[in-house]
Amino acid sequence: MWQLLQIELLKIFRKPRTYISFGAIALMVIIIQVALKFDGRSYIEFIVGSLKDSLEIPYAHILNGYFVCFIILNLLLIHIPLLIALVAGDSIAGEANMGTLRLLASKPVSRTGLMLAKFMATVIYTALLLAWLAFIALLLSVLIFGTNDILIARNDSLEIIRSNDVLWRYLAAFAFATLALTTVAALAFLLSVFAENSIGPIVSTISIVIVFTILSEMQIPLYDRTVKPFLFTSHMLAWKGLFYCQVDAGGTAIPGTIENIHAIAKSSGILILYIISFVSAAIFVFNRKDILS
Repeated sequence: MWQLLQIELLKIFRKPRTYISFGAIALMVIIIQVALKFDGRSYIEFIVGSLKDSLEIPYAHILNGYFVCFIILNLLLIHIPLLIALVAGDSIAGEANMGTLRLLASKPVSRTGLMLAKFMATVIYTALLLAWLAFIALLLSVLIFGTNDILIARNDSLEIIRSNDVLWRYLAAFAFATLALTTVAALAFLLSVFAENSIGPIVSTISIVIVFTILSEMQIPLYDRTVKPFLFTSHMLAWKGLFYCQVDAGGTAIPGTIENIHAIAKSSGILILYIISFVSAAIFVFNRKDILS
């Protein structure tokens, strides 16, 4: 299995398109950081709204690396599924398109083992992409803007988390984001089994994610009760809950707490079930597939 995994990783990282994802993330993050460096006050004024007229806002303290990273995650994590689909959607369909799938299936390795190796390689790629995002978005932002308490804007309030209570939340958030994006990778991996070229699975995956995201964001009671709880996109943004603290009687955030840990755990469980279902379905179909190419 380890040798198979090494081969699959080599296949992924010898393709130029793989590095487009890393370059795109770096470019987008740097664009956001430059914008906030030169005009971050305007963005903070937009967040605090009318409070700036009645309170003295410490803009220099609010605009720090932790705050910038939170903004970046909000803006970019919803777009990264496209970059994940570029690789996951090519895992099986790309082999079929090149005419090497039949050769692979004839090797003295079970089809299940081959599929698991390919999926694990995709998971490693996803984790590395998120690690790169963490490096660029968090560490680089901290170097540029420094550290301080982080201001979190909620639906009806503003919350301040102390600087010594932030880092572990980011580590947990990136871990959860890896799980969420692995779900997208598993979907693209499943769709890749049915195609003869990678364009179909990539486009189909992005289309599904877009449609599901729209349904997840729509505030319509019918969808809220029936469809939304079962869509994986409804649970992909649960990482934000890691930055929502419990508060004391005075409304101050309590360090080391999470307001609704059970909801985050539930979302994690649902995403894991989706991953297992998608991968199991992909293996089931591939084991019964007549490979003609």
